[in-house]
Amino acid sequence: MTSLPERARELIDGPNFATVTTIQPDGAPQASVVWIKRDGDNLLFSTVKHRRKYKNLAADPRTSLVVYEAANPYEYLEIRGTATISDDPDGELIEELSQKYTGEPFQDAPGNQRVIISVSPAHVVIGG
Repeated sequence: MTSLPERARELIDGPNFATVTTIQPDGAPQASVVWIKRDGDNLLFSTVKHRRKYKNLAADPRTSLVVYEAANPYEYLEIRGTATISDDPDGELIEELSQKYTGEPFQDAPGNQRVIISVSPAHVVIGG
């Protein structure tokens, strides 16, 4: 695992969106925008079990995330690493992320099975 530099921590801790890329069964990339937070040097995001990114990460945990500040999109953070998945039956992470990004409670769809994806960084790049 690689430690995150201070600027990387600042970008993750701010209300900045991340694009997470996973690997599809045919080897093609799949990308989607997520809310993120940091747990030490790991990045966390929430998803549900019926989403493609969950299925991709369950099959192949290699991933990358790109984060940039809306006010300065020419500076970016790329993190490549390995994901681990844990159940989040009460949706605690998505609620915390919703408060961070919107200031409002999260309205989840009935029956969603939430999970927490934790990405351990192996390679970190700050560009711009």
